[in-house]
Amino acid sequence: MTKIESIGFVRRKAVNISTEELIKTEFLKSDTNFPLVIKPSVKGVNLQDWAKNNREYLKSELLKYAAILFRDFKVNSIEEFEQIIAAICGEALEYRYRASPRTQVGGRIYTSTDYPADQSIFPHNEHAYSPTFPLKIFFFCVSPAAEGGETPIGSCRKVFERIDPKIRDRFIEKQVMYMRNFGDGFGLPWQTVFQTTDKTKVEEYCQSNRIEVEWKANNRLRTRQVGPAVLKHPQTGEMVWFNHATFFHVSTLEPTIRESLLKSLPEEDLPTNTYYGDGSAIEPSVLAELRAAYQEEMVTFSWQKGDVLMLDNMLSIHARQPFVPPRKILVGMAEPYTPQSI
Repeated sequence: MTKIESIGFVRRKAVNISTEELIKTEFLKSDTNFPLVIKPSVKGVNLQDWAKNNREYLKSELLKYAAILFRDFKVNSIEEFEQIIAAICGEALEYRYRASPRTQVGGRIYTSTDYPADQSIFPHNEHAYSPTFPLKIFFFCVSPAAEGGETPIGSCRKVFERIDPKIRDRFIEKQVMYMRNFGDGFGLPWQTVFQTTDKTKVEEYCQSNRIEVEWKANNRLRTRQVGPAVLKHPQTGEMVWFNHATFFHVSTLEPTIRESLLKSLPEEDLPTNTYYGDGSAIEPSVLAELRAAYQEEMVTFSWQKGDVLMLDNMLSIHARQPFVPPRKILVGMAEPYTPQSI
């Protein structure tokens, strides 16, 4: 990529500068090319306009690197953030079939996750449990935390390589069963998850997506859903480890939360839990290996005000570190995808 050598040159030859010459690329650390960092090479580059004119370039770079951090573009507002998503991917998506608490702050932009500040969030692909999920996810730093609050990211390519092939093959054969319970006093109510108070609409959604529905007493709901552990990336053709088998499993919760839940509820009533697709238990040793595969590939960086992070949701995982408030990180999702195998 050609870089501008001097501001003076830019001023004299502005009409001849290619759109790529308006930016410079680098990496956060010398020993890793994840994520790619894109910065303006001259003052006044508007990220929305530049991105709109360079969609194909960004598409190819994202598929190559899986994550792009846009830094120093002076993005200041929720409206700008949503317009940047639209410039790259089209309209942002509504947050549907929910699993974590989020607050809508404008348009189709949400808080990243409304979990308590002292809790960490385990690495995961967004909506990997869902029949339809976003291919792209964007984060916007309105204000970094007073302390902590990083959003570690990791390469799914490297996670896939770390997993024992025997474990991968077992999951490919058996798939993953997700069990979710709503209305037991823990987690999100089904009305929030499905964005409706109409049981018929819930049943219609579940039936169309091969999700088993079981209404329990007192307006409570249990669902069971079997899905793949590995998917083919629609653009690269790569086989990708893409599931919530680890994230939704009760053993992955922080010890105090896990112990509290197991004391209060029988296993079948836990807010979320996972099994092999035939309903058999996933071995503790397998879950431990999967957790290690995720954690060992995480890259952590400190947020800067105005940062925009774009992830290929099938090639990158993300997490969250505990923090000292205030912290405001927003999220937007784009490009819905429903694999044929689901």
